[in-house]
Amino acid sequence: MKKLILTLLIGGFMMTGLSAKTAFVYFSATGTTESMAKNAAKEMGADIFEIQPVHKYTDADLNWHDKKSLSSIECNDPKSRPEIKAVVSVASTTTFDISGYNTVIVCYPIWWAYAPKIVYTFVESQNWSGKKMITLCTSGGSGLGRSGSDLAKFAKGIDFKGGKDFTRGSAADVKKYIEGLLK
Repeated sequence: MKKLILTLLIGGFMMTGLSAKTAFVYFSATGTTESMAKNAAKEMGADIFEIQPVHKYTDADLNWHDKKSLSSIECNDPKSRPEIKAVVSVASTTTFDISGYNTVIVCYPIWWAYAPKIVYTFVESQNWSGKKMITLCTSGGSGLGRSGSDLAKFAKGIDFKGGKDFTRGSAADVKKYIEGLLK
């Protein structure tokens, strides 16, 4: 009898999706990635968190034509790891705790063919053991490239499922892509 009840409970949790909780975690300096991540998370009914930097990037910091801009300096330094102020829920003041999620969708803009270094700071700060990671990016032209697989190298114990550029594409397209990867 105990086995039957336990089996029914586990089956019920699996059917309601509680056993496969998903979070979107994004960094966005201009709002483009933020919009993509929020729309996709809403479409999937997933939790969403924002990586907030200690230093908020200004237009001057993001000027890729200026070799002395903050983003140019960070991108040219493989050891650069900008400090994170917080990783907080968009819906509340809850901070991100990876232990509550099976799958984490990491969303970011592409800077010089890579994820911004603050995304590396985030990835390196988590215990990815037993977790699945998917990367989604927005890009002005270079696309995802190796950025997802590069990030996965810094996520010890990760089950990296893949990634894609969703600069153009609907939230429904993102959902279909993610569901396909998780089959």
